[in-house]
Amino acid sequence: MRTAYRVEDVRAAERALMARVPEGALMQRAAAGLAVACGQLLGKVYGARVVLLVGSGANGGDALHAGARLARRGGGVTAVLLSPERAHAGGLAALRGAGGRVVDGSGGGSGPAFASLSGADLVVDGIVGIGGKGGLRPGAAELARAAEESGSLVVAVDLPSGVDADTGEVRGAAVRADATVTFGAYKPGLLVDPAREYAGALRLVDIGLGAELSAYAPAVEALQYADVEQLLPVPGAESDKYRRGVLGVVAGSARYPGAAVLTVAGALRGGAGAVRYVGPAADAVIARFPEALVSAGPVPKAGRVQAWVVGPGLGDGHGDAGERLRDVVAAEVPVLVDADGLRLVDASAVRRRGAPTLLTPHAGEAAALLGVGRAEVEAARLDAVRELAGRYGATVLLKGSTTLVAGAGGGVVRVNPTGTGWLATAGSGDVLSGLAGALLAAGLGARDAGAVGAFLHGLAGRLAAEGAPVGAQDVAEAVPAAWRDVRRG
Repeated sequence: MRTAYRVEDVRAAERALMARVPEGALMQRAAAGLAVACGQLLGKVYGARVVLLVGSGANGGDALHAGARLARRGGGVTAVLLSPERAHAGGLAALRGAGGRVVDGSGGGSGPAFASLSGADLVVDGIVGIGGKGGLRPGAAELARAAEESGSLVVAVDLPSGVDADTGEVRGAAVRADATVTFGAYKPGLLVDPAREYAGALRLVDIGLGAELSAYAPAVEALQYADVEQLLPVPGAESDKYRRGVLGVVAGSARYPGAAVLTVAGALRGGAGAVRYVGPAADAVIARFPEALVSAGPVPKAGRVQAWVVGPGLGDGHGDAGERLRDVVAAEVPVLVDADGLRLVDASAVRRRGAPTLLTPHAGEAAALLGVGRAEVEAARLDAVRELAGRYGATVLLKGSTTLVAGAGGGVVRVNPTGTGWLATAGSGDVLSGLAGALLAAGLGARDAGAVGAFLHGLAGRLAAEGAPVGAQDVAEAVPAAWRDVRRG
């Protein structure tokens, strides 16, 4: 499990540890790890040109001490000081003692600070630490832009300057890093877009915070292969289709029969022992999946199920679609609500449910549910998913570039580490609904079903695409391969 902690908890853990170790020990541990990572990225330190963008405080001190280590290995290191009068004194002395150069970077968009970036092999971003809020100031923004345009490798110290460590928001200019070396623990913003896109490849340097951090709950966690493998339902010798889980699907309409087909595809490929389909797209479902059990309804007479999926392609609610939705929400089994179902569902009915509910909106649907603009949701995804889970008293899976899963009772938000931009294709969400619904029917809780479903769906998208466009059917067909990939670790 990859876990990320709030800034205030990381700082409290650091204070507790600093009280037990010699002064400066934590900074030296961080600087050592940063220097090693920079050396590995460079391949050869001797003769390499390294530029440090140094702000005030400990973040700049980490960069300066790491630069001193690189200078002692033969690197040509130049520190650009954005606030010379507030630069970390110990780090500055160490760099100068190792033969590093120092230039004034407080003057804005010209001069030796910018000249030093030309031809640099590596730029180290030590401008702002984890407590920074809002975008970079103009002078720092100009330097960050120049570093990006130089073509040099950019390594961020702890997190890219200008991004919010706790929320992943980017409220202005920020450093775009090729890699981020973070200390002690991951920060939520490193795992959640839009900030995740600024962080590049992540490396965690252990500075000894483990015991101190154990007193705090993580804010965000990301399942890894081993975690998903432990959660996958695997049939035993005594299993039958009912023990494996029967999923009911209410999806599709005369206008959108394909949504029903794709939802059923995700369910069957996702391990459902059987699928009971209720709706007007029965002919299309049977034509593609003769193993499906179809019914014209009503929902209460469709037969026994362990969970329901409702909403994909349901349409505008005319006819009996609204009645079918209400019947599903009234059922005493886990329910997943997606797409048109989110538009039509009664929030108070969801809150009254005794069985688990999983809502799976994309950013546009989440924005409509919250009464805000889509851009607001995409800029603050953690806040949005937590707010939705609280309002509806349900588990919420917020789809997008980073898919997030928040539990009904708050707590740790799960962020999905798999996926590809090629999943942004019509019907892909219907496949995810069927897949996560099958996991609900197999007995996984709503939070686990959402997180495991998103992991498998993202991995299936990668396997199906291999760098090229794919359709939703291709993603569904790749789910068994993703399942096997997880089982193999």
